[in-house]
Amino acid sequence: MLARTHPGKNVELRIPPWTAVQLGVESTTHTHRRGTPGSVVEMDPTTFLRLIHGDLTWGEALSSHLVDVSGVHANLSHMFPAPLSA
Repeated sequence: MLARTHPGKNVELRIPPWTAVQLGVESTTHTHRRGTPGSVVEMDPTTFLRLIHGDLTWGEALSSHLVDVSGVHANLSHMFPAPLSA
């Protein structure tokens, strides 16, 4: 669902062991072409669901070390909360 609403290949969102998806970030025109993008966000499934539902903010997840981020496009705060279906 996030890949449909944020198409692109600027950042890879990883939720092991369930999924990894590449997303677009609106603040850039750079498109990654091969392999893993330079920006990666990783979190566990519970954290992801809490963010989606709005039970946890992006800032709270970062400050609690529930989200691992790397790269200049790793701020996904604008994507949460989000509907589970589109």
